[in-house]
Amino acid sequence: MLKLIRKFIVVLIVLYVALFGLTKAIRYPEPIATIKLGLAPASKTPNLMPFHTIMARPNANTTWEKGVSEEIDQVIWNGKKQDFENFLNETNTNAFLVIRGGKITYERYWNGASISTVLPSYSVAKTMTSLVIGQLIDEGTIKESDTFVSILPEFKAGSSFDKVTIKDLLDMNSGIGVSDNYPTGPSGWGVAIAQMYASTDLDWFLMHNRKMKEEPGTFPEYRSVNTQLLGLIIQKTTGEKLADVFSKRIWQKVGADYDATWNVDKVGGHEKAFCCFNATARDYARVGQSLMSGLPTIASTSWKARLSVPAVTLDYGWGYGAQMWHPYPGVNLMLGLHGQYIYQDALHDTVIVKLSNMPTSADGVSPKIAAVLKEISEKN
Repeated sequence: MLKLIRKFIVVLIVLYVALFGLTKAIRYPEPIATIKLGLAPASKTPNLMPFHTIMARPNANTTWEKGVSEEIDQVIWNGKKQDFENFLNETNTNAFLVIRGGKITYERYWNGASISTVLPSYSVAKTMTSLVIGQLIDEGTIKESDTFVSILPEFKAGSSFDKVTIKDLLDMNSGIGVSDNYPTGPSGWGVAIAQMYASTDLDWFLMHNRKMKEEPGTFPEYRSVNTQLLGLIIQKTTGEKLADVFSKRIWQKVGADYDATWNVDKVGGHEKAFCCFNATARDYARVGQSLMSGLPTIASTSWKARLSVPAVTLDYGWGYGAQMWHPYPGVNLMLGLHGQYIYQDALHDTVIVKLSNMPTSADGVSPKIAAVLKEISEKN
């Protein structure tokens, strides 16, 4: 029996060493950390990767006011009218806020979350990145016509990759061949988007993923690599961490109550601009409210227009432009994997925040959820 135990331990050690070598070679976290990251529910991922802190500066002038409390009894979900509670449960909701006229009218939390709980937003980070890009364009630091490699020449590939412009990146029209295909289970851990998500060395990943699928500007398709390149542009042109730039230009301006985080490949490295922004529900709402109302100003009139006008059509037949979704006319939507929504309806002066723990396999349910948010927004 002791011999068998010893052999078993030796096999485990050999297996771990082999896996450690593999993860190091492909720039993944060590094996146990990779497994934890792959198996964790959405809400638990912010602390499973290194991060940079986005410093808040609470402002008494931006304290949330409570509006007239509203009840949401029933909604049309899955093709039939049913209890709102069913919708919340079936979509694995962690936080749900309704802001009308700049005041909180509905606010609830589940699964141990609270007002101060920092929750991930996944691809909502794309819009956050776009806000900084917009400011740099307004200041003349960069232009939409600039190519990526004109700013970061070390990534020149000698192919049509070198023609990709900031405009192409903003509108998911670059043609770079890194697909956002998310297979479920262990089989999905090796695909390109998973590698970029887990990467401990984004420069290495991008150097090995400059292959083009289409010519720039010819075929719009949602690809997260585009936003990651925008994040590198921000770092290069400002000489600062993306988290620090965002803190000064956006987070402190909106009067966020709590520090946020942005996951990185390694401390002092690159923020994962495409996915990994983490904050409280109320502070996400601040960004949505500021964009919608124009106060405080975090986007110029011209950049608000750029964010609000679809440039291409992507998944679900929705419009998309400058890293913002447009599911319905006049509605701007920040959308993230696993059910993260910051819904902005200027016509009805309403912002809705929904943060969730939905499985990757539920990604296609977004139109159904958006329809419920539309119904709630237009209630009054």
